[in-house]
Amino acid sequence: MIVAGVMSGTSADGINVALVRITEREEERPSHTIIDHAEYPFPASVRLAILKMMNAESARVADLARMNFLLGELYADAVAKTARQHRVKLDLVGCHGQTLYHQGTAAPFLGRKLAVTWQTGEGAMLAARLGSAGRFRLSPRRHGCRWQRRAPGPVPRLRALSQSPHRTHCAKHRRNCEPHCHSTGCKPGQVIAFDTGPGNMVIDAVTEKLFGKRYDRDGVIAASGRVLDHVIAQSMRIPFFRQKPPKTAGREEFGRAYTKEFLRRCGRAHKRDIVTTAAALTARSIADAVRRFVLRKHGGYQELIVSGGGAHNPTLIAMLRNELAPLGIALRFSDEFGVPTESKEAVAFAVLAYETWHRRPSNVPSATGAKRAAILGKISYA
Repeated sequence: MIVAGVMSGTSADGINVALVRITEREEERPSHTIIDHAEYPFPASVRLAILKMMNAESARVADLARMNFLLGELYADAVAKTARQHRVKLDLVGCHGQTLYHQGTAAPFLGRKLAVTWQTGEGAMLAARLGSAGRFRLSPRRHGCRWQRRAPGPVPRLRALSQSPHRTHCAKHRRNCEPHCHSTGCKPGQVIAFDTGPGNMVIDAVTEKLFGKRYDRDGVIAASGRVLDHVIAQSMRIPFFRQKPPKTAGREEFGRAYTKEFLRRCGRAHKRDIVTTAAALTARSIADAVRRFVLRKHGGYQELIVSGGGAHNPTLIAMLRNELAPLGIALRFSDEFGVPTESKEAVAFAVLAYETWHRRPSNVPSATGAKRAAILGKISYA
């Protein structure tokens, strides 16, 4: 079966598509081969509209409805183009959708206590655009156990990246700004998963504000400044960094308000020093989380596998190496294990789609905090 996985991250820079061939033999786990992957930037106007809708105090209902269908069209365009370029006939599409709001902790609303998440991008649109008679399309979104104590859902399913009990999987994104640090064990019950902090969210925000660029390409700006240690110390004091896993972080934690406070702490520092300090905060938060929540409780880890767009930021990677060295952990990249750094989450949603179509649970309760294994997603038929 050939499955397309589709992902667009919190930074709303664009759409990642991965084409994955999944095969299954009796009494064996499904195996997957990545055919190829591609990335399609959002038009500037679309990205701006998405960012304005994220965690907004107010938004027009009509615009939210229109965005739902527009994203469905854009996802379908990206999948169709990728499949056409590689001359493959798809059997299935797994689409995450675009997160506009995520509240993993239950809060009162009209007489009930609710934990909610919202990923927009109409799955029925993908089915209508990409489907044909006798074929199907699947558009799973973060659902069900994803809400349990704010834990990341798709990436733990790819723990087969490394079956060694001495590796930790860390995904740092440039375009998807929610970093994940996963300890990976050989048994499902040993897998834990949680977000470590801001990832590149603060780096991107201050770079755009101070230099007018979406992100610090190749870490050039950060490489030219110095770290403001007192700002790092103050920024690490928020409760999130002490909160025990499972947990996730998005713009609700590290968005506009956090960035504004970060800039206030930096005061009149040089602009380059501010970007350097933001990068150092990301590296420090990851290493602190590994030390605090992985090594103390599980120990024995020797490697950390990096993926995501942030893996292409050599300044950030150098900072992370320096932070991990005292912990005795070496840094490696997911490419070494067969998963391109840019497409890990798109591949993950292809795998989730496959499992959902076969009516098999694909969450990892020990990672998500869910009470039981669950079949994830929603199915849209052509």
